[in-house]
This record gives sequence, structure tokens and C-alpha cells, in this order.
Amino acid sequence: MKNGITKTLLLAGLVLGLTTAAGCSQQDSKGQDPVIATYKGHKVKESEFYAELKTMPNTKTALANLLLYKALDQSYGKQVKTAAVTSEYNSYKAQYGSQFASFLSQNNMTPKLFRRTLRLNLLGEAALKAERPITKAELKKQWASYKPTLTVQRIQTTDKATAQTVIDALAAGKDFAQLASKYSVDTATKDKGGKLTVTSTDKTLDSTFKDAAYALKVNAYTKTPVKTTAGYEVIKLVKNPGKGTLAEHKQELETTIYNSWLKNTTVMRNVFSKALKKANVKVTDAELKSALNLYLSSTDDNQ
Repeated sequence: MKNGITKTLLLAGLVLGLTTAAGCSQQDSKGQDPVIATYKGHKVKESEFYAELKTMPNTKTALANLLLYKALDQSYGKQVKTAAVTSEYNSYKAQYGSQFASFLSQNNMTPKLFRRTLRLNLLGEAALKAERPITKAELKKQWASYKPTLTVQRIQTTDKATAQTVIDALAAGKDFAQLASKYSVDTATKDKGGKLTVTSTDKTLDSTFKDAAYALKVNAYTKTPVKTTAGYEVIKLVKNPGKGTLAEHKQELETTIYNSWLKNTTVMRNVFSKALKKANVKVTDAELKSALNLYLSSTDDNQ
């Protein structure tokens, strides 16, 4: 099963759940303490259950996340459309197929809670962009390390000898696409001429692969096998559009910066702290008062 939840739920390391149990009311509209369960000769009332919940280690986290969700929704909810949440949700369903229910279960999610978690993620992105604008200096720093997106052909092999056989065949004038179909063990590209898009930030490719690809000239291929953790590669550069200008890639650069900040717990704690303060969120229950300390004790980041 793919580890898709870390791909989309960028705030997962900081936001651990949206359980609302800590918000149980102790009285109904008539001032009564509802009975929520019974056992032989006895009743369990809601106030008793609420008192028990407050002693559990995850209750403060659940309350903090509930309040954070409401604060973010109040300030940025209009920016997050239902269609965007549904699109994210459906992409997971498509990715996991018949295993989707198992995926939810393994992550302690119901469909409703998962949708809400996806919405929280999008709210966090909206809050980040509103509270943490990118400076010109930060943009220039990102530009200095920017590399264009390449189009390459690859033949992935499990051993060096096979990779060398491929290189010898290329030197003899053989077609790269035909060799990819015959020798490559990468099922995603072997029947597509070995074509692959490469970005400098791609985490699925070894740094040795990316370094070799960026070192090539258009239509050139690696003259020696490139060793990676998966085996040995032969790489041919098909297209390199060049770096261009900062203005041409500004949106791409900003997206890269914001994605890195979404994974930065220091940055996101400060964004969440500002959202909670803006909404004037306060915990009135003395036993749960420290629930927001993780966020409200944050200081402004200097990134």
C-alpha cells in the first residue's frame, strides 16, 4: 500500500486528530444530565463520561485540534471550497481502490473525519499564505538552487553488466526505446520508451540519478552505468528547457517554498498561534486550560 497520507496531509506531524469527544455537553436543553449508558442497577451520565474523558492523555490534543479547526474555518473557510476537499478525497479513493476502507481504518479515520482532516490541511495552507508572505530574499534564495524540469529516457537494470550491455548497444546505434522495452525493469516507463520527467526536488529518484541527468547534454546518454539504490541506470537526456528567468518560474518557486513550510512544524505552529489569537480562542475548563499551550506559546519564526 502506498504511503499516500504523508503526501497530502502535510500537517499530520503537528495536527494529530479532530476528535470532538472532549466537547460533550454536561446538560441537555432542559438542564438535565443525560444518561448515555446503563448497567445492572446503575446509570452512566454524560457528566461522568465527560469527567472521565478529561483524564485521558489524548483529550487535550483532541480539544486543541477541534478549536484550531474552528478558528481556521472562521478566518479562511470561504477560501476552501467543498469541491477541493472532494477532489482530494476522491484521489485517495482512486489511489487505494478496494483497500480504501482499510487505509482509513489503519489511520483511525472514518470517511467523515478523513474529509475533515483534508479540509484542515487546505485551511492550514490558506492560513500559511495569508500569515506568511514570501519575501524577495526568500524567493531569490530558492531561485539560486532552482533547476528546470527535464525529460529523460531511462533503462533501469538490476546489475551493472546488463546496463553496460545497453550502453554498448546504444554505441552501436540501437534505438533507446527498443532497448528500454527489452532490458528495463521499470514497469512504469519501459513500454513508453523509458520516458520520465525529472525535477530536482523529486524524492522518488536517487540523487545520483538526478545528478547524472542534469549533467547530460540534450540527446546524450550516460557512457557508464549509473549506480542507484535500485540497481544500475542508463539515462538519456531528451529535453532541457533551460533555467529561464525568476519571473517565469515565480509561481513554481512559491509553491516549492510553501510546501516546505507546510512540513515545518515551527512555521506552522506560529501560523496556528496567530489564527487562534485572531479568533480569541479561550479554554474555560480549568482542567483543560493547557490544551492550547503547544500553539499559543509559539514565537514568530524568522524563516
